[in-house]
Amino acid sequence: MTRPESTSGAKMCYLIRRREQTSREELVAHWFGHHMPPVIEAQRIQAEHGKLHASRYIATLFEPDHHGQRPWDGIAQLWFPRVLPRLGEPIGADPTDSFQEKAEPYVSWPTTEYVVIDGDLPAHPNGVGDAYPSTRSGFYKVTYLVKTQAATDFNALFDHWLDVHIPNVTDVMEQVGGLRYVVTHSIEPEVDPYAGMAELYFSDESGWDAYRAAIRADGMEQWVDGQGTVVQAALTEMIGIA
Repeated sequence: MTRPESTSGAKMCYLIRRREQTSREELVAHWFGHHMPPVIEAQRIQAEHGKLHASRYIATLFEPDHHGQRPWDGIAQLWFPRVLPRLGEPIGADPTDSFQEKAEPYVSWPTTEYVVIDGDLPAHPNGVGDAYPSTRSGFYKVTYLVKTQAATDFNALFDHWLDVHIPNVTDVMEQVGGLRYVVTHSIEPEVDPYAGMAELYFSDESGWDAYRAAIRADGMEQWVDGQGTVVQAALTEMIGIA
């Protein structure tokens, strides 16, 4: 297969972890009810005035891992025409809403996106009240947050990822009936905690089981820190801007 083309602009990602005293349910309630609506409204106002704004906004809610832990509670993703500047301090260090009171301060992660298998995952606007934020489910999503080894040659890693690893994964996804496959590369991998991310969608967990049984190493492991790489499943996404 030919090297995939990147999505235009930048996908800004925000990994979210709740504060120690906050329950999972609290975090999600405040995220959906008190944080997503003003973010959506702010982007609408920016668009009305012809200013920089997000064209899409999706948040993934992670399930516990096989040890019953959640290294991260979720990740928010917003698509912009260009990279947003990094702030001097983490977002939420001085909370502006109740969600930021419940979440640990978080930082922006500017990335380049490659949609490899563009499966149909329609947004479902609410039928009553405001159309968004809404939710969607009915899939089994697995997210890889790829940590690299020290002194990694990122150009070599990204070339291998695009030219060798993506075709390998794509072949297996097609064999097992995977729904969607998206790869995200950090724009500044030297300073970000993860060099990139892969998102694999299946109809259910059996697809993930079949994928793991069929996938074979292709050399990418030479750059990857297996202990530091995080793999988390998800059953639900919150849709802010479709």
